[in-house]
Amino acid sequence: MKKVAFLIFLFLMVPICSFAENTVKIGFNYPATGPYAAQGLDQLRGATLALEEINAAGGVLGKPLELVVLDTKTNAQQAVENAVEMIEKDKVKMIFGGVSSGVAVAVGEVCQQQKIIFMATITASNATTRENGHRHTFRVCYNAWMGAKALSSYLNKHFSGKKYFYIVADYSWGWSSEDSIRKFTQTEDTNVHKTILTKLGAGENEFTKAVLMAKLARPDVVVMVLFGNDMTLGLKKAAALGLKKQSKIVVPILELGMVEKAGPDVMENVVGTSDWNWQVPKKYHYKRGQLFVDTFVKKYQRYPCWGAATAYTNVYEYSSAANRAGSLESGDIIKALENHQFTLLKDVQLWRAFDHQNVQSVYVVNCKSKEDVLKDEFSLDYFEILDQFSGDKLVQTKSEWEAARKNAGKSLGLEPIQ
Repeated sequence: MKKVAFLIFLFLMVPICSFAENTVKIGFNYPATGPYAAQGLDQLRGATLALEEINAAGGVLGKPLELVVLDTKTNAQQAVENAVEMIEKDKVKMIFGGVSSGVAVAVGEVCQQQKIIFMATITASNATTRENGHRHTFRVCYNAWMGAKALSSYLNKHFSGKKYFYIVADYSWGWSSEDSIRKFTQTEDTNVHKTILTKLGAGENEFTKAVLMAKLARPDVVVMVLFGNDMTLGLKKAAALGLKKQSKIVVPILELGMVEKAGPDVMENVVGTSDWNWQVPKKYHYKRGQLFVDTFVKKYQRYPCWGAATAYTNVYEYSSAANRAGSLESGDIIKALENHQFTLLKDVQLWRAFDHQNVQSVYVVNCKSKEDVLKDEFSLDYFEILDQFSGDKLVQTKSEWEAARKNAGKSLGLEPIQ
């Protein structure tokens, strides 16, 4: 009887093993829980949509893609443990996902050691592809430097010589964004343009203190360098305590999931930047991008957020590179990605070879009035695009990148492919 049971077990395992050997596994390491869970959920939706479309079209090298999914909990240590498990146990060929620069840097280190491609999804700290850049790391979204340069064009036009106050998330992306915006707005004097730091996941008391300190300083501009739930809570406090009426509020990144949670009353006339939102394909007539929006709406009954677009792009770009290379080896795919131009959801984008930063257009956006937002069938028509900037006009030059690497004691180039 034991022998029969064992044979049945083997019989049942054969199709499972056969299927596993004939799929291309990619690891989706994302925040299903924690302060960035809303952005994580949208990444999952975008990744799932891309997977379905690619598999329907024949997969990668004739094999279907398979997602291995784990929750980072927006925690770098958890993300590292997930990455190790995906690589050693699940034998994934690539890892992507995440909504944190701390997570991205930590996972990038693991993937470089293991020679597995890491396609960072939402991480805006300059360090991700600069001081902490690696040969196996690619970043699909814009960085703090690019966003700050675009945002500063608006600020310098309307608030040149005015007094600023910075409320800053106390981690890598927050520091990067503050430094970059200060540089491009010439507000580097911290005695005049003061800062208060807030920790990730700060509560109401901490944001109340920060907003009251900003209000007391009576600045013309308050730069709220916050993301996810922190941005939502910070802006709600700014509105409730009267800071929004007193000063112009700007944020480095405007993302649909965050502004939706804050609501149209709070978000009205807040200015920030974006490298993609669902209005971009419609405004600039990008047919492939509009198809993505329409397909997403049909499947999920809402518009895609930034996270959906970044995850969708990562899955498509990895798959396309593997097919062009005719290989699943990381070194071959890296070569296929470096200096590769593509058009997917917007205009032309470039995987820059020397740092693997994605060079692309960036938009300055303003949040519409409550009346305009609520006219939309999903009440999600938040963004008015004020300006568009070409990525090559915003991105850090190679000499600037090398200077930052040198100051950090890093090599003046990424590791060679082995």
